[in-house]
Amino acid sequence: MESTVKGFFMQLLWGALIAYFTILVIMFLAQRSLLYPAGKETPRLADHALPDMQAIETEPEAGLRLTHWFHPPASPEQPVILYFHGNAGHRGDRVPKMRPLIDAGFGLLITGYRGYGGNPGRPSEAGLRADARSVHDWLLEAGYDSDQIVIFGESLGTAVSVALASERPPAALVLEAPPSSIADVAAAHYWYLPVRLLIRDPWDSLARIGSISVPLFLMHGERDHVVPVRFGRKLYEAANEPKQAIFHDDAMHTDLLDYGDVVEAVIAFIRDKAALKVQP
Repeated sequence: MESTVKGFFMQLLWGALIAYFTILVIMFLAQRSLLYPAGKETPRLADHALPDMQAIETEPEAGLRLTHWFHPPASPEQPVILYFHGNAGHRGDRVPKMRPLIDAGFGLLITGYRGYGGNPGRPSEAGLRADARSVHDWLLEAGYDSDQIVIFGESLGTAVSVALASERPPAALVLEAPPSSIADVAAAHYWYLPVRLLIRDPWDSLARIGSISVPLFLMHGERDHVVPVRFGRKLYEAANEPKQAIFHDDAMHTDLLDYGDVVEAVIAFIRDKAALKVQP
């Protein structure tokens, strides 16, 4: 009887180990699909009442042509927001939330990542960083100086933004709901897996933020369950001065710019800190 019970529990143990190993393999192979659930449909400029918005193209690597959307600033003295959105959806989804910045007179370039919004290619950390460099190059070639460019990132886009800003300092940096690293967030959600050993795209903003010395504005919702606010605080604490932050009591992950006081604070920061002759 004892040997039968022991054999039964050994079978359970082996079954559990096999199931756990299977989960590890599946998660490792599928991690980029989970990290980059790209919006595949191609957005249309005609769906947005912005006649000056235009499609522009960049080529981050040979044979890979990506489409982005650009709205020029209201005047040559105004800044241009170089915007990197989060890991879901596409460039068209972000026009409404960024409309107040256009209405403030700022220019806006919404990056279209590879694999998103009808663009070819497959997303990865190295790939999205190359995409970011290509749109920054486009702005420079179009005649906008680095001290006229404000880099603005949302969620995963904050990791793209921090990586770019660490290489090419902008006038200012705005981060919305930033993870300290994707590995930190993944480890919090998948605590039962050795995430840090398996992750291919760690997006370690915490390791990069110390090399950035431009003015920083960071905002995060206290009710954010996607990227818990503790990771935004962790990144903010590691950042250099000058910096300021809003940790909004009511905001969640995607609704920070639904609050008028947050929008006003972002616009005021850009006007005050971007070192430009910006008129209200």
